[in-house]
Amino acid sequence: MDAQTPLTNPDITTIKRVLIGIFIVIVAQVLFVAQDVVMPMVLGLLIALTLRPIVRFAEKRGIPAGISAFLIILVLAGGLGFGAYSLSGPVSNLIASAPETGIQIREKFAEYRDEIKAVKDASDQVQTLAQGTDTAEVQKVVVQQPALLSAAASKTFVGLTTFVVALILAMFLLSTGTLFYEKIVGILPLMSEKKRALRVIYDVERQVSRYLFTISLINAALGAAIGLCLWLYGMPNPFMWGCIAAVLNFLPFIGAWVGALAIAATALVVYPTLGSALIAPAIYLGLTTLEGNFLTPMIVGRRLELNIVAVFLTVTVWGWLWGLLGALMAVPILVVVKVLCDNFESMHDLGQFLSGRPVVEEDEEDPVEASAS
Repeated sequence: MDAQTPLTNPDITTIKRVLIGIFIVIVAQVLFVAQDVVMPMVLGLLIALTLRPIVRFAEKRGIPAGISAFLIILVLAGGLGFGAYSLSGPVSNLIASAPETGIQIREKFAEYRDEIKAVKDASDQVQTLAQGTDTAEVQKVVVQQPALLSAAASKTFVGLTTFVVALILAMFLLSTGTLFYEKIVGILPLMSEKKRALRVIYDVERQVSRYLFTISLINAALGAAIGLCLWLYGMPNPFMWGCIAAVLNFLPFIGAWVGALAIAATALVVYPTLGSALIAPAIYLGLTTLEGNFLTPMIVGRRLELNIVAVFLTVTVWGWLWGLLGALMAVPILVVVKVLCDNFESMHDLGQFLSGRPVVEEDEEDPVEASAS
């Protein structure tokens, strides 16, 4: 191409896509390397958005935002601290008894031991024939791994630090009220742009805060229901399992199955028969299925319904970047992105992809929503 040849539209489009790809890679790298700094900020923002309806309700009753924010964060921190202290004993016992639990589970399946042994012997014979008879004796070297409790203690300290920083940031965001929004709007030069930006900011805050607050209440209610049902069934530590269920329910797809498998492993040790042991995980899966397919869609509605593929990919990416905490924050982050896409025309195509509704259905409903508003 000659130096004087002007760029065509396809060339400009290609350059834009390449630059966007490079930008995404750089952002992902920064998020991974600086996760100890960025993760508390994102978590604090999500906590602030979740608690914003409570602060707004208190402001309407004459309570200043600073006082209500301080009291709310204090109560939340106290509740989390009390819950962590109450769960520390049962969780430590559960981790410490994991080897013994594995032995008892193997004893439960002793009646299938002969069939399993026959399959294993046949597999060993095939492997021996494939390797030949002149195999040299290999010395096994065992590398000592760090203690499980030490690793858990280290991760607990990092998680505690993250939550403390996030709570402090959330308190500052909640106590300032609309000052942060006014600072952002003040950067824009034109009054029309200021009004539009302020309208978008309030719309995003209202939708996201309402969604996160509602989902948090639903998950808390689900945890209480699971804990109550397991307590009625005689499952040990029902409070612990209820808290675990409430937290894992922020993790779609995987959370319900992880919780059910953990309860199944414990129930196999507690109950004498296989049938009675499977009732506890069945209760867990039944309540999570009822919540996910009926309760949450009925309460939250379909406006923020997300594409199941986008949810799975988002959980995978954030879990890879930030671990378990990133996977738990993946869906709330995706909701924030979805609401932003709905409010900016340039991001409308991405919002269509993230939406769980067909494009035709949205095209049919948009005029109705516009006329109703």
